[in-house]
Amino acid sequence: MTHTHAPFRVDHVGSFLRPQELVKAREAFAEGKISQEELTAVEDRAIRDLVAKEVKAGLKSVTDGEFRRAYWHLDFFWGFQGIDHVQAAEGYHFHGETTKADSALIAGKISGEKHPFVQHYQFLRDLVANNDQVEAKYTIPAPAQFYFELIRDAEHVEKLNEIYPDFDQLREDIKTAYLQVIQDLVDAGLKTLQVDDCTWGVLVDDNFLSAWGAAQGKTKDQVREELANLFLTLNNDVYENVPTNLTVNTHVCRGNYHSTWASSGGYAPIAEELFEKEAVNAYFLEFDTERAGGFEPLAKVTPGKKVVLGLLTSKSGQLEDKEAVIARIKEASQYVPLENLYLSTQCGFASTEEGNILTEENQWEKIALISDIVKEVWGE
Repeated sequence: MTHTHAPFRVDHVGSFLRPQELVKAREAFAEGKISQEELTAVEDRAIRDLVAKEVKAGLKSVTDGEFRRAYWHLDFFWGFQGIDHVQAAEGYHFHGETTKADSALIAGKISGEKHPFVQHYQFLRDLVANNDQVEAKYTIPAPAQFYFELIRDAEHVEKLNEIYPDFDQLREDIKTAYLQVIQDLVDAGLKTLQVDDCTWGVLVDDNFLSAWGAAQGKTKDQVREELANLFLTLNNDVYENVPTNLTVNTHVCRGNYHSTWASSGGYAPIAEELFEKEAVNAYFLEFDTERAGGFEPLAKVTPGKKVVLGLLTSKSGQLEDKEAVIARIKEASQYVPLENLYLSTQCGFASTEEGNILTEENQWEKIALISDIVKEVWGE
């Protein structure tokens, strides 16, 4: 390949709908009816099948569909030393639905050695080792997302302050733990890391910021500025210190659970921190509904950085109007040169194991439509 790492013109965020055999196996494992080895065997088969379908669909960047995870983010946090898998007081609130109450709670000093995701990546790597036309990318949640989970509610904050009374030490340990896992992934052969981050999606939502601020006697703008600077610091602590041969891309959205969403608002209020200052190569950005606002904030994207336009939705099986998508790509190219634009859905098809409300056939039709549009717009 002349172009060797994501983003590719036809791209995707990473998660795919779980096949029924895998869903049943995970349920059986949770009930103690099958062993870890038996579950892993089912996961392995499902991932082999998925990767074959990704390659057949023409994707140059393949993932394991996040098939070994229940959540896009929590499973990664549970892999750290010093983190417990607990049930929070309540689940995450989405528009009209609430998730299960799983959470990550600090239990001791955080460190990143022997993280299970490294072995998971190695399995994916080996599946495409003999195919020089594709790369295996891996997805993990952002450092800022990890911190956000650790302050999820009053119980989390109390426990965090007990273990880490000094924020600077917490910041250092988060950085060190992430860099340990990333170095282990790179040592295993990883070339492209995608860091998924919903914290920016929260900071564009005035309702959330107003509620957060009211509890602290601050305005929504004060809260946004404080958190934006904090999240940028936590992320860049890691992104600016990864191995030089690793490409780091990020994905930003406003929540994706069972075809629902969590937050609303355009990118303008956080464009400076996200698009100018975050040390990443490319942005996978939600743009499938009016909730994401217009393209104008893309003018802040540092020249040379790439933008993957999430113009097709993973929340529904209904196919977008091809000409309408092409028109929006042309509109976006007023702010970022066309050669630095790419195309995908706004998020994965199954950010949690429940998946969105569409069929497996639907998800591949979406990928095929992206491919058709790319041929027409870029001639690739």
